Amino acid sequence: MQAVIAILVFAGLMAVKSTLAAQHVMGGSQGWEESVDFDSWSSDQSFKVGDQLVFKYSGLHSVVELGSETAYKSCDLGTPVNSLSSGNDVVKLSKTGTRYFACGTPGHCEQGMKVKVNIVSSDSTAVPSPGSGSSSDSDSSSGHGLRRASIGYMLAVGSLIMGLVWSF
Repeated sequence: MQAVIAILVFAGLMAVKSTLAAQHVMGGSQGWEESVDFDSWSSDQSFKVGDQLVFKYSGLHSVVELGSETAYKSCDLGTPVNSLSSGNDVVKLSKTGTRYFACGTPGHCEQGMKVKVNIVSSDSTAVPSPGSGSSSDSDSSSGHGLRRASIGYMLAVGSLIMGLVWSF
């Protein structure tokens, strides 16, 4: 019976780990649009391995992933790592490091429609800068990760309780 409890607790803890990932809607409620100050928006975010970036935009835009900071700074869209154009693109952050994204529409990158994303490990204690929790944009980004974490914790505790009930 102890083996069953151990398995249930382990499964619950794995559920918690997987639910800690967050979806960050690029630009918050405004989405991937020219009017967003992406430097300011991204400074209020904490990007972790396992999180997802969601690019929501109209047909006037696209998403180009750039391979280097040099390409990012100069808006060199000539050799993209990846190009996306669905209007609702999801990019999984699978490893630590820095990734660079820009709009592929001519002139938009030069006008500031680009973002640099610094990804830290999922067990990192990095916290967004002050003020990130006070804007409505946080509801559409890292806030979902907290709600999902609560569900994961409930699953873990529920699994533990069920295991204890079954053992008696």
